[in-house]
Amino acid sequence: MVPVIGALISCQPRATDGLGLAVPHATERPTLAAAHAAPVDPALMDAARDSKTAFVRDLEELVNIDSGSDDADGLARLGQVLAQRLKDLGAAVEELPARPSAGRVVRGRFTGSGSARVMLMVHFDTVFSRGEAAKRRFKIIGNKAFGPGVADAKGGVTMILHALRLARQRGFDNYKTLTVFFNSDEETGSLGSREMIATCAAQHDYVLSYEPPDQERVIVATNGVADVILRVTGRASHAGAAPEKGRNAAVELAGQILQLRNLGDPARGTTVNWTRLRSGDRINVIPDTAEATADMRMSNLAEIARVQRDANDVVRKRVVPDTEVTVSVEPRRPPFSRNAASEQLAALANRVYGEIGKSLEPVAMRYGTDAGFAYRPGSAAPAVLEGLGVVGDGLHTVDEWADLDSVPPRLYLTVRMLELLGKEAGH
Repeated sequence: MVPVIGALISCQPRATDGLGLAVPHATERPTLAAAHAAPVDPALMDAARDSKTAFVRDLEELVNIDSGSDDADGLARLGQVLAQRLKDLGAAVEELPARPSAGRVVRGRFTGSGSARVMLMVHFDTVFSRGEAAKRRFKIIGNKAFGPGVADAKGGVTMILHALRLARQRGFDNYKTLTVFFNSDEETGSLGSREMIATCAAQHDYVLSYEPPDQERVIVATNGVADVILRVTGRASHAGAAPEKGRNAAVELAGQILQLRNLGDPARGTTVNWTRLRSGDRINVIPDTAEATADMRMSNLAEIARVQRDANDVVRKRVVPDTEVTVSVEPRRPPFSRNAASEQLAALANRVYGEIGKSLEPVAMRYGTDAGFAYRPGSAAPAVLEGLGVVGDGLHTVDEWADLDSVPPRLYLTVRMLELLGKEAGH
């Protein structure tokens, strides 16, 4: 049965939380019941295997289109391809501006006959510059595919599209709403799409996200991300003739970084690593300004306030007299924290993999993903599961690869999970 097209979900924000993200009204999601292991669905497994050739062909097309986060032309071209693929599957599709990002959000919606509300999401931008796709065309060596963004996350985009195609072929429509959300700015912090992700996710019971795991895993938690910015103001002077008249901002910056080196707390899952320093334009001038930025990762949102307090206390002590020092913690991405609902989804995914004689390990990862914007604590929030994309590694490097042997079992996984979630919501 072809899904019935309905009105698109509104993604207009209402209130905001401490990170400035939309916090829309949400309704209670259905609780996942314990499920017994089932035998493999041989027809679905055969269809998933038969889909591999078409999957690889479509993955090649997507990889060979440049879609760096700042490449407006490439993102527009790829967005049009994805919008057409969703329309071909029967979705009502919108392409939405994601300012200040260079690209757009491509969102498709199917309406079915059931009660489950499910959102499938992943990004289609990459970290690579224009011209990289021509330089490193899609290629296959053994069971691995290579190319810019092949796993992160064009493999996830292709996984969603082909799982929907298989579900459509099986006549699956046991859902109330099935939303596909492709955004084009994840690699730069999802500045233009984060509110839409948060708002749309809150209107669903389940959110399945398709970042690549590095092996047969699903991801039940990711870190949040913040910038810690240290700024110093001193006094300029001639570095040779009158250095004593200056107040060296670079020296103060270096001293403050040494004082601030222990802001992280491994026991709390928090890291703070100073990664970028800048000071002075001329070698013969005592610099009057200096700035440094640290990469902060946290598993608990409360750590942002804790690090800010500790940093404020530390910078009161000056290394160079008569300098001014400020430090600020600026959130970029909230954590997707461990929670019971995600653990239940991971358990369901593992039971599905058990049908085909495999197992999936639920893990927490130290990087941040858009799952952090989809997740909200509380029983009314959607249950979120990350890492459902193609297996791959070497992300953000010229060695990035996707494991093509993971395609059939992961297609099977998504289709079966959609079917089981549809049954659970009907109970």
